[in-house]
Amino acid sequence: MRILVLLAFWLWPGVALCQDWEDRRLFGAADAPTVLRIISSTDTSFFVPIIEEFTAASPDVAVEYLVTGTADLDRVFRASPETFDLAISSAMDLQLKLTNDGLARRIEGLDHPVWAVWRQSLFGFTTEPAAIVIRKAAFAGMPLPQGRQDLIDALRAQPNRFRGRIGTYDVRQSGLGYLFATQDARASETFWRLMEVMGGLGTQLYCCSGDMIDDLVEGRIAVAYNVLGSYAAARAQQDDSIEIILPSDFPTTMMRTALVSRSAPHPDQARQFLAHLIRFQAAQGGKGTLPPLDTSPDNGAASAIALEPALMTYLDTLKRRTFLQEWTDAVIQAN
Repeated sequence: MRILVLLAFWLWPGVALCQDWEDRRLFGAADAPTVLRIISSTDTSFFVPIIEEFTAASPDVAVEYLVTGTADLDRVFRASPETFDLAISSAMDLQLKLTNDGLARRIEGLDHPVWAVWRQSLFGFTTEPAAIVIRKAAFAGMPLPQGRQDLIDALRAQPNRFRGRIGTYDVRQSGLGYLFATQDARASETFWRLMEVMGGLGTQLYCCSGDMIDDLVEGRIAVAYNVLGSYAAARAQQDDSIEIILPSDFPTTMMRTALVSRSAPHPDQARQFLAHLIRFQAAQGGKGTLPPLDTSPDNGAASAIALEPALMTYLDTLKRRTFLQEWTDAVIQAN
């Protein structure tokens, strides 16, 4: 297995040398004639059952699974789409732009809700909320916040309790963090008030949900804002010191998406994997490691960030620069 992994990266030296992967694993037979290369922002542990079921049913196909952050994923995939078969990311806006720019292959014949597909090329397969996650002990003697305004009130009431102990994404670096922040800002001015309060208390900035949750569990921070709900739920099953709050004022819910590279080395097998991924998620009924796509009339299309051109609004160079400047002025004030 190690020989195959090293050989694969020797064949793509530009990718191997330039990218520091968060994780890199090979699934399936070491001598499989086909090796699918999947670049993903999803932690490997969440994809293990999905990939293992696929390779068990397709023993002639191995899967090389490479994990990196959402912004890096977009950069690396754009630089050499021909070296990857699929791209899987939680940053819906970046994925939509990859598709809009012609880097995704059109896939016909998959049974999937029309609102979770863009141009038959980008497919949403989970529904995951952004959550406020708190350390229960930090709120001893205080009511737990149920929304953003409640959190503002708590932080203002006890600033010394929370100073230096709040975490959120560094949206300058995180594609998913930027998506969540721009969607929050579109929904309500409460977001900007919260950012200013958090900035005044020396908010800690993170690349990803996993690191925020680690620091929350270990007591280094008391509040993590806009954490991926699926990651928080997985940790809460193992540690009851944290509480997940889905804001009652307005939801921010994303779909994790997958696309097949237009230049995929193995397009047929990539399509098979995508079809398997969609079937696997639909069959789990909430029992898988990743939440399924919520197809209920009340919560599915109605609550999720829509796969539509408006999603790319804040990817415009000028709009992005303006948003990041406003965010920096609010959040970096005391850092």
